[in-house]
Amino acid sequence: MRESSLRWVAAYTSSHHEKRVASCLNERQIESFLPLYSTTHRWKNRCAMKLELPLFPNYVFIRMTHQDRTRVLEVPGVWSLVSFGRSLASLPDFEIAALRSGVGQRKIEPHAYLVVGERVRIKAGAMLGLEGVLVREKSRSRVVIAIEAIRQSVAVEVDAVDLEPAAATPAEKPDCGSVQRPGVVGRTC
Repeated sequence: MRESSLRWVAAYTSSHHEKRVASCLNERQIESFLPLYSTTHRWKNRCAMKLELPLFPNYVFIRMTHQDRTRVLEVPGVWSLVSFGRSLASLPDFEIAALRSGVGQRKIEPHAYLVVGERVRIKAGAMLGLEGVLVREKSRSRVVIAIEAIRQSVAVEVDAVDLEPAAATPAEKPDCGSVQRPGVVGRTC
């Protein structure tokens, strides 16, 4: 298998089956990445438990070739691969690498997908080079990083000195296309 033909794509999974899908992909020797975050859930009986939940619910990132498509879609719990029309939506290698390095080193949690706000670029630290929307919560600065291909975002705490304005020009914005999910077809822009 040629290294250059491998690319990262997102698989849309059954709800609450992300860990099982990642395990099955591992058994089939298909590289996958399931970013998790820690949270404390308090049950009705006031018992608190620390949980590891998927950072992007219903999605698992897979590094694969076009020929692996059938093997991936045969995994129980995988509904589809995120695509624009008939083309798989590839994720840049640096985004996956930055997410991998940042998940364990910073407080990171899911955040609603945002379209408006000031664009910033992280200029230092584990998530160097990623761009997102700056959100201010009380006295802390947070950057919301959007994974465009799956229309999901995460919020990460970043020191204000590690941020710089990102020049977003119309040429840098992705082309509009359709997102295909089980039972859902919509515009990405």
